[in-house]
Amino acid sequence: MLKFIVKLHPEIAIKSRSVRKRFTKLLENNIKIVLRKLDEKVQVQNNWDNISVVTKSDDAQMRLDFIDGLQRIPGIVQFIEVTETNYENLHDIYEKALDMVGHTVVGKTFCVRCKRQGKHDFTSTDVERYVGGGLNQHVDGASVRLKNPEVTIRLEIKDDKAYVVTHTHHGMAGFPLPTQEDVLSLMSGGFDSGVASYQMIRKGARTHFLFFNLGGAAHEIGVKQASYYIWKRFSSTHKVKFISVDFDPVVAEILENVENSQMGVILKRMMMRAGSQIAEKMGIQALVTGESLGQVSSQTLANLNVIDRVTETLILRPLIQHDKQEIINIARKIGTAEMAETMPEYCGVISKKPTVKAKIAVVEAEEQKFDFDVLNTVIENARIMDIRDIDVEAKHELKEAESVADLPADAVVVDIRSPEEEDATPLEIDGIEVVHLPFFRLASKFADLPQDKDYYLYCTKGVMSQLQALILHENGFANVKVYRP
Repeated sequence: MLKFIVKLHPEIAIKSRSVRKRFTKLLENNIKIVLRKLDEKVQVQNNWDNISVVTKSDDAQMRLDFIDGLQRIPGIVQFIEVTETNYENLHDIYEKALDMVGHTVVGKTFCVRCKRQGKHDFTSTDVERYVGGGLNQHVDGASVRLKNPEVTIRLEIKDDKAYVVTHTHHGMAGFPLPTQEDVLSLMSGGFDSGVASYQMIRKGARTHFLFFNLGGAAHEIGVKQASYYIWKRFSSTHKVKFISVDFDPVVAEILENVENSQMGVILKRMMMRAGSQIAEKMGIQALVTGESLGQVSSQTLANLNVIDRVTETLILRPLIQHDKQEIINIARKIGTAEMAETMPEYCGVISKKPTVKAKIAVVEAEEQKFDFDVLNTVIENARIMDIRDIDVEAKHELKEAESVADLPADAVVVDIRSPEEEDATPLEIDGIEVVHLPFFRLASKFADLPQDKDYYLYCTKGVMSQLQALILHENGFANVKVYRP
């Protein structure tokens, strides 16, 4: 049997009783949705100040799957893995603790902490002293240190049950879904938009995804994969939509009619106009962007001020004060970095000298040259789909990027991992030629390879190689497949 005790995010605990009750009920339901996909008979019980999870399975893989599931549910600050046991007296509690966690304090300083509920002839302090004294005497090299110990042994006593904490796991914290209103996140597939979407999910907002396509089929498939990953991993307890808007006509209109230095700001204003109209149709009150102050020319305070004036819809920027490296670090933590690294940069419009201090009067004068029928048309033609359909659609669209596990004798494997990954775990295949060409050089260097051979792209997880294969196919290279050992 496996048992976990889920601790609430501290901000939930300070809510009023009615709000806390609503939040914990939502969290309980979300835990059930995620874990019942693993074990239909899992028991999830709301205990007001925590939520207990019990499964009769003691399978090692099931344990890892439960840990993974709990770590990606918003609202859980941490959860402890406990072993439940009956006991008769203090000495019995000590012996159970020695058997279960005694090995963790060999040669280390430690202390014992106990929480107790119910009527007993001993106090929590009595438990701590007795168990701590016993471990101190009978475990080699162990010594008690009450302040800053290397190991903390945690016990919980409830009535006639003792719970020995064997592991502590951190969750993603935040608020349960959907304790906040829905939001519409502008997804580009890069580092910023993915992390911004994650941050809103973490705050309990059901997050839908809006994509302005500037780069054709490859761009759309890549962004769909990134959006689907974020939804599947962190908010699959609730249905959301993915909306795709073909923005090429809007870009063409800007390039033809707008003064060069104002192009970037006006493109963003057109996106906000479109996003606001789509959000209004969906009953959504806020847009989310991955903008960070000063990161690029369109993200100065002056330019953001001008961009925001185009709509009355609330625009949320959860990354506004983050440095780029901080954003990348979060992306690596949540698993979106590899997809972001493979996404080509689609700027739409590139100004030679973009303004960093846009003036509303100048921008509005330039927008008078813009044919707004073009914008209205792309909004009307926006494609809205259930995000759950992306997985099936993506597999269908990527079917030409064939994946193989067994390589023919004349195959050439192209290792497209970063140089750092390649150095850490070199790829060597007996009898097979391996070419090292990082993904960020693939588009410009692949044509230099002899085109009378078949090439098999390789990366660690297969996501990068699938996307890059599709991009190469779109550019006319039909001799590309994916190697998945």
